[in-house]
Amino acid sequence: MNPRWQKSSYCSEGASCVHIATTPTGTIHLTESGDPAHSILGATPQAFAALIHVLKENLAHV
Repeated sequence: MNPRWQKSSYCSEGASCVHIATTPTGTIHLTESGDPAHSILGATPQAFAALIHVLKENLAHV
């Protein structure tokens, strides 16, 4: 089964966009549009939530 990738809403029309997809087991996959089939990071929902939390915290301090 091929994952259904969703592009980040913060992505402009450029080539460097983050895409996410979920698996039937709940794993979250992340990839970058420049290399979508070769560099896929897998994360648990808890790890993905922690990543988003840290990113939002860091953006708040910019």
